[in-house]
Amino acid sequence: MADLWLWVLAGILLYTLAMMALRTQGWLPSYIRVSGPITTIHTQRGRAFLNWLASPKRFWRAYGNFGVGIALVTMGAMLVVVLTAAAGSILSPEATPSEVRNPQNVLVIPGVNEFLPLSAAPGIVFGLLVGLVVHEGGHGLLCRVENIDIDSMGLAFLAFIPVGAFVEPDEESRNEADRGSQTRMFSAGVMNNFAITVVAFALLFGPIVGSIAVAGGTPVGQSLPGSTAQEAGVERGDLITAVNGTEIVEPGELETVLRETESQRVAVELNGERTIQVTREPTITASIPQVIDGRGNERGINWSERSPTDVVAVNGTNVSTEREFEQAVTNHTVATVETENGSATFPTGAFVIRVFEDGPLGNTTAPTDRYLIVTSVAGERVIDPATLSEALRDEQPGTTVAVETYVLRDGDFDREVYNVTLDPHPNEPGGFVGVAPARGVSGLVVNDFGIKTYPAEDFLGLLQGDAGAFGGLTDGSVLGRVFMVLILPFIGVLQPQIGYNFAGFVPEVANFYTTTGLLGGLGSGVLIAANMLFWTAWVNLQLGMFNLVPTFPLDGGHILRTSSEAIISRLPVEGGRRLTTTVTVSISLLMLAGLFLMIFGPGLIAGG
Repeated sequence: MADLWLWVLAGILLYTLAMMALRTQGWLPSYIRVSGPITTIHTQRGRAFLNWLASPKRFWRAYGNFGVGIALVTMGAMLVVVLTAAAGSILSPEATPSEVRNPQNVLVIPGVNEFLPLSAAPGIVFGLLVGLVVHEGGHGLLCRVENIDIDSMGLAFLAFIPVGAFVEPDEESRNEADRGSQTRMFSAGVMNNFAITVVAFALLFGPIVGSIAVAGGTPVGQSLPGSTAQEAGVERGDLITAVNGTEIVEPGELETVLRETESQRVAVELNGERTIQVTREPTITASIPQVIDGRGNERGINWSERSPTDVVAVNGTNVSTEREFEQAVTNHTVATVETENGSATFPTGAFVIRVFEDGPLGNTTAPTDRYLIVTSVAGERVIDPATLSEALRDEQPGTTVAVETYVLRDGDFDREVYNVTLDPHPNEPGGFVGVAPARGVSGLVVNDFGIKTYPAEDFLGLLQGDAGAFGGLTDGSVLGRVFMVLILPFIGVLQPQIGYNFAGFVPEVANFYTTTGLLGGLGSGVLIAANMLFWTAWVNLQLGMFNLVPTFPLDGGHILRTSSEAIISRLPVEGGRRLTTTVTVSISLLMLAGLFLMIFGPGLIAGG
């Protein structure tokens, strides 16, 4: 990766030196301008098209006025959100994941941002080009609607790579326009970005993701270093399609088949094509830190993705498969789990990462701001989310049952029993207790293949509006799905128990999905379209909001100035121009300070 970026930077440097030499010698035509690695091509062509497009001026002015309203509301909301987040980052810096604080992760550059793989670059570049073209096109269109002259239009390149478009209004003509005309012109760009976002989301959430299904098999997100799966040749992107001749159709069937298989050595079919032999060892593939780390090292399993460890015994009973591990913990509500790298003692059950405040358990005296482990429901033993679902499936809604839990307080687990009146389950028969559990036994995911399963079904479920994805991470509404798209590239950091970020249907995970329905005949073209729409919506929404930051030279700064002038000009005060400058500069500095503290504040405090 470092060599690749070195070659890219070297190429950009050589291009810059060559273009500067051509400019110095006067060999570049006047319509080509160079500023460092940025090259712009200027033209006056296209103005006739803009004049024609701008002919229904009443419509475009109404569109511009609507855009001004959207811009002002968004700017106000952004100011509140940024200041709140800045205060939170200062008061509770530990609540912000360290990876998110890293300034390099603020940049949406694949390979630089550690959450975005290089394979996401085509989608991001496409979305960025669309965003810049429609943004600048909106400025140009409203210039002609408001009779503001245009000096030039054109394209911008980073070396040979097109990175956007631009429109240069005539400065004198723009200043002669009234405040309303200028405000509509400045807001038109972000309004176009938001319009493209709406269209992209409509297509993505509608026919595109509706034509995508999860491929049969268990998707492999990672073979842990040194595991028997890695040694046998299982790699990221593989689909486990059969074990010992038993077909794997659903992702969760692998665990079921392995539970029913006693032999340690099994034949594993990959991608429906080749079969390999794997010797099973119960390996920890994910964990909840509060369970195995605790405080004061009283729970001390030394585990990480780069340093995996195998489970050796549970309460002194040796285990050699995942099935034996589950059988051992079923017999002990509190168990000591011994591994190759330390041991930990903790309650064994379904680890709850969220208790819904308005849910059945949340309506009792159970805390909604702490982690807890459910160990039994109505006397039926619970060790993981699957057994929790089984216990609730046997209970009728409206029934009051005893729910045994262990609540995490100050690094220790306290046993508590709550009498819970069950609600109807939204997706399955039986009752609903109102919790979102993490995978595994007490959040400890043990896999005797030494692999981490990629949550392909849950990621697709978030885009399709499945309220049950990741145990109820979203309500399935359109706004909930939009919010999920915004955080999916970072979701593995914001929700560590998920273990993966989602950068679209990139080649590394494309094998986990198939196409179906009306667009199924397009095959991989559906995944490509989904990728482009995902990033077009993501980039345009981000681009629109970024340009509304109320500071110069962004559109938000100009909108703030013209709006402030319009309000202050109606007030019975002297020195309106000076007051306008004071207001705009104060708000700009406040917003910039908030952004700075939000991004760098936790790191500065931690460093101090």
